[in-house]
Amino acid sequence: MSLQIGDPVIYRKPKSSPRPGPRARQVYALERGESYHYVVDKFWKVSDVNQDGTVDVVTRKGKKHRLQVDDPNLQKAGFLTFLLFRKKFPEA
Repeated sequence: MSLQIGDPVIYRKPKSSPRPGPRARQVYALERGESYHYVVDKFWKVSDVNQDGTVDVVTRKGKKHRLQVDDPNLQKAGFLTFLLFRKKFPEA
């Protein structure tokens, strides 16, 4: 995947908890049913592309994360997806 600075990306963050939130997707109960495993879509923008195969991304609140470009949970947002969820992505 080829990413550039400013590209909107969606990261499907895996989580576990006793009560999934309203944005939880792909929800399933763990073995004893005491908690659930699910994913939540995070809407971020690329702030830097590094030579070591990683990208730095920024959240709407300004937090920064470093991710591998080949991470299966990371995908570049398409034009239509960006238009539908444009308010969830950080400002340029």
